[in-house]
Amino acid sequence: MVWKYGDRVIKPGRSWTDSTGTQHPGNWHIWSKAEKDAMNITEVIEESPPDSRLYFWSRDGNGKITSTPKPLDDSGSGIDKVLGLKSTLKNDVKDQQGSLLSQTDWAYIRHYDAGTDVPANIETWRNAIRARATEMENAIDSATDTDAIARLFLSWDEEAEANSMNKFREAAAKSLGITILSTKEIEALTPEQKTAYDSDLEKINTEATSKREAEKKKYPVLSVWPELGE
Repeated sequence: MVWKYGDRVIKPGRSWTDSTGTQHPGNWHIWSKAEKDAMNITEVIEESPPDSRLYFWSRDGNGKITSTPKPLDDSGSGIDKVLGLKSTLKNDVKDQQGSLLSQTDWAYIRHYDAGTDVPANIETWRNAIRARATEMENAIDSATDTDAIARLFLSWDEEAEANSMNKFREAAAKSLGITILSTKEIEALTPEQKTAYDSDLEKINTEATSKREAEKKKYPVLSVWPELGE
């Protein structure tokens, strides 16, 4: 929350001096609206910034946002080349793909060193990762404007919510030592047991959400990648 005395920013908890030379205490923010109005103190309502992945933006002293879409395509050449949004996002996809594939490189190193077959689930998963990366890059290339890019983020985030939360809930339940019950088992609980179980589920969901958000920060562009099956 930002407050101004005239054109000057003043901060709650800090004293300030008005144009007459009168100093006011740091707890001025507890004044009533009428008292603030009488002193020409106004609250600055800051506009919400746009997605910084897609826009350059700045906020002025009155909380107003000025934004410009990031160019979609590259510009310049050689040492003066500037990557556009599409190239930047595709490079992020490549980085994420490489990071994921590196987790199972050991299976191929073992194969070439010792002749041990690469597990079928690993080979299937790596092929799925590559296919997904190609799909992502093609979607980025096909986007015609910033709004189209934004819809891709939304689509991937929704897919992440639908496909990935169960994985995190199961991991959270295991780490918390809580057994997830079937629908039939839940129906057989007494009211007291049901209340306790609901509390356990809340703990699971809190833990799962926290871990999922941490995972998304590692892969901020695209949240959904194929998971390695058993």
